[in-house]
Amino acid sequence: MSWHRGTLVGFDLETTGTDVETDRIVTAALVRLEPDGTVAEQRTWLLDPGVAIPEQASAIHGIGTDHARKHGARAASAVEEIARAVSEVLRSDVPLVVMNARYDLSLLDRECRRYGLPSVEDRVGGAPSPVIDPLVIDKHVDKYRKGKRALQALCDHYGVTLDGAHDATADAVAAVRVVRRMGERHRPVGTLPPAELHALQIRAAAEQSASLQAYLRRSADPAAVVEPSWPVIPRGR
Repeated sequence: MSWHRGTLVGFDLETTGTDVETDRIVTAALVRLEPDGTVAEQRTWLLDPGVAIPEQASAIHGIGTDHARKHGARAASAVEEIARAVSEVLRSDVPLVVMNARYDLSLLDRECRRYGLPSVEDRVGGAPSPVIDPLVIDKHVDKYRKGKRALQALCDHYGVTLDGAHDATADAVAAVRVVRRMGERHRPVGTLPPAELHALQIRAAAEQSASLQAYLRRSADPAAVVEPSWPVIPRGR
């Protein structure tokens, strides 16, 4: 059976910013969708990240510092729960769908390191796999399409409703529904076994980064460097 016709689990984070080395998790969601599209199981977390949440980030996901401090779980214990839950999915061989996995999975890795916890890589004995990233796949199958590639834009393009953008649960569900449409529409991708699709995305993400880096060096910054690793940026980069 093609991967897009089976069970998939969506994962999403909302955070304090966009730097995987310094920013923190504010909310997280892990949502299991069955082949018929129904949500069979979901887990959500609200964290007190231990730092002030910038107003710019709060404006996006709606969680302010005071709310997180009052209602959020202690960051270290919540990160442990999130990493354990993600690892359990990966060990079950159910594909993990993560929009822009390079960011979310790298940030989770750094949060584990911050609190002295085993990373997902430590827990599963290697790089997280199989992961399916709508962003990487869309750029691979539709390289020259104009316009944005954010989750809302992908939902619009593939005919998926996104209610409550930047809510971790809503984004996780939408990411799964988008990759299912991709698998249906783009048969070479839709017919690959999950392990082969994961390997394809490693190559595709590196090629996409190289292309963007070359463009930036020609047009804006001769010294621009775009991270090629996927789905986790190695520590120390």
